[in-house]
Amino acid sequence: MQVEGVTASNTSVPPRGRHGPKPSAPPPPNTPIVEPTAPIDLAELEAAGPKQRKQILGERLYSLVEGLVKPKLVGKITGMLLEMDNSDLLILLDSQESLIAKVKEAIDVLKAHNLIPNDEAAEK
Repeated sequence: MQVEGVTASNTSVPPRGRHGPKPSAPPPPNTPIVEPTAPIDLAELEAAGPKQRKQILGERLYSLVEGLVKPKLVGKITGMLLEMDNSDLLILLDSQESLIAKVKEAIDVLKAHNLIPNDEAAEK
């Protein structure tokens, strides 16, 4: 499945949050689906130093972005996302829709600056 430069695997990100799982509804048609990951241990994240926090968040993001774009773009897009505040990164890890939107935005920025050809991100 592909949506403007974003491809998907066959599973979705499990809902995470303070109030437990949300009711499961099927994703809208043509919505990329990314590999599930275990929830981030917020206590571990809070105990980590600033650099370690970014490392933990980056590793988690990398694995999700890896399911959305071609391999040679994963590191570049993950790096772009890591420029965001940690609180915003946690939202991306919790919300598949938000992650997909940010990845598409990153691809558009790369295309606009001629850092990748328009067809480069078309498929994984």
